[in-house]
Amino acid sequence: MPHLLIVEDDDAIRETLAEIGRDSGFTVALAASVKDALIQLERQAPDLVLTDVRLPGGSGMDIFKNVAVASAEVVVMTGHGTVDNAVQALRLGATDYLTKPICMDRLNEILTRVVANAGGERPGTPFEEPGRFGKMYGASPPMRELYRQVGRVAPTDVTVLLIGESGTGKELAAHAIHELSKRRQRPFIAVNCGAISPHLIESEMFGHERGSFTGADRQHKGYFERADGGTLFLDEVTEMPLDLQVKLLRVLETGQFMRVGTNREIGCDIRIIAATNRNPEQAVQEGKLREDLYYRLSVFPLELPPLRERGDDIAFLADRFLQAQNQDTGSHKAFSARAKAALAQYEWPGNVRELKNFVRRAFIMAESDELDVDLLAPQVSPGGDLAAGGQVTVPVGETLAEADRRLILATLERCKGVKKQAAAVLGISPKTLYNRLEEYAAAGYSLPGEPPPSSSSSASR
Repeated sequence: MPHLLIVEDDDAIRETLAEIGRDSGFTVALAASVKDALIQLERQAPDLVLTDVRLPGGSGMDIFKNVAVASAEVVVMTGHGTVDNAVQALRLGATDYLTKPICMDRLNEILTRVVANAGGERPGTPFEEPGRFGKMYGASPPMRELYRQVGRVAPTDVTVLLIGESGTGKELAAHAIHELSKRRQRPFIAVNCGAISPHLIESEMFGHERGSFTGADRQHKGYFERADGGTLFLDEVTEMPLDLQVKLLRVLETGQFMRVGTNREIGCDIRIIAATNRNPEQAVQEGKLREDLYYRLSVFPLELPPLRERGDDIAFLADRFLQAQNQDTGSHKAFSARAKAALAQYEWPGNVRELKNFVRRAFIMAESDELDVDLLAPQVSPGGDLAAGGQVTVPVGETLAEADRRLILATLERCKGVKKQAAAVLGISPKTLYNRLEEYAAAGYSLPGEPPPSSSSSASR
């Protein structure tokens, strides 16, 4: 789903815009000040930013100083519109300028355009078509089975645990479950548990009262309160601190939670969908996931197939991503037969996310309308330097944790130790990658691009 960040200090306007955004197919993050906006930008890069000009702690123009909005459309809103403000916003990179009261027709045009450019579906589009189920694409037998399972569990209210490698589309599956449920008219809120600071995650989940800690200058509603009546998607749930897992378990069992800084319990009616790219049973053994919480979350476990097991879906998805690029630029580029054969033979460790990024790069590099094998990345192109990290061999019987370690370290080596690039290839957040690397370093493993561990660390391996 495309992601919308709304930066507005008027509560009523902010909530109204949020409701319109969700109805248009966005996930929504809210900020009431420049400081809040910068925090939200750190958590998730938006596809669209709607920001007021006059804000507590600064100007909406300050948003442009953050690199996280470089790839986003930014629309500036103000009740004090002047030609000078409009010109300044456009020079800084704004794509549009709205004056209050906001013209809903213009706003809906902007939202519809961004949804279409992000690959989302316009409101009114049939939920299921040949080769598509909600926002999931593919017609391979593993995907058809996934669609069947989602269709069976969605109308119920049971907790679902989505298990799959990074980039397999766990959030899209969660959204499909929400859209087919009785809660579809209520909020769907996605939370990446691995991307939130451990010091802030309890406040973000359950909210806090004004004055409950330094910097808490106003009451804050957490994800549980904002998702009331709807669905809360907890991605990378095994990255959640263990003490918070205890509180999450209590909420699941009682339907009650407390904001930080108060003893008053608040009731919530939400459906939980959790996801992990780890083997959950292995995570329990490693002490990353509480066993009682695992059993509470996995009432209905669903495994998402990796792209390498989806056969013709690889070519189908590659063509779809390429056509989206063609539509945006008015081009008519296509893969050659040799290029499609090479794409089908590659293992795609980053799954659909890696394929989509690869198609974008190939499209930019192509000087003609044919994308041939010479444009493919070394690890995809036949005869590529696989020994340099394009392929990882895992012995039969290896644990998933060890397979993860091999893949992560090989990818990091191939990216010459650049962690952000490795995280992008693997389809995981930089925060998750840093956590894994800290674990490997503590266990005595050498990390690409860093000095070898001390002898005492190596001895502990």
